Amino acid sequence: MSRTVDLAYPFTGRWLVQNSPANRAPSHGTTAFASSYAIDFVPVGATGRTARFGLGSLVHPEPAEHFPGFARPVLAPAEGVVVVTHDDQSDHPAYRGFPSIGYALSQRRRAAAGWEALAGNHVFVDCGDAVVALCHLQQASIVVRPGQHVVAGDLIACCGNSGNSTEPHLHVQAIDGVTVEEATAVRLSFNGELPRNGEIIHA
Repeated sequence: MSRTVDLAYPFTGRWLVQNSPANRAPSHGTTAFASSYAIDFVPVGATGRTARFGLGSLVHPEPAEHFPGFARPVLAPAEGVVVVTHDDQSDHPAYRGFPSIGYALSQRRRAAAGWEALAGNHVFVDCGDAVVALCHLQQASIVVRPGQHVVAGDLIACCGNSGNSTEPHLHVQAIDGVTVEEATAVRLSFNGELPRNGEIIHA
């Protein structure tokens, strides 16, 4: 069994838990790119919902800016050193309803393009016990640079909808090295616990 790295929640406010390794591993249905124990957090409003789902949501892509979590601050989950930043991918529309089917069918193409195509804009923080990846960040929102020392709670970037993402959310995973293609997944927890699918975290 792999070691576990314990983190602080890298955000404030309300976030819905999805694809939690507390429910299954590999959490995203694949071990590719050391993602076995990755977890997704979807920002929600006071009612616990993302953007309102209407008739237009069923048939058309929606602007990412219409979702309550778009541009929410993303924080450092632990003390460490920033080792990778990637910040040049555009935020694309959100896909729900029928548009999500077409988007899902194109996932193989994104996976073939490699890690950056899936992760979108991202930051890696080397926490000593593991390297923590924060993914799908808003374009041009990263405020840290490689070599910078951070502590838990420091501003890293903003939540976006870049990479392999159907709506604005934050993908978090821990790995044992900077080169994702060669890394091994590391288990993670948050404040000593691992939330399950469907939980709403109020940080």
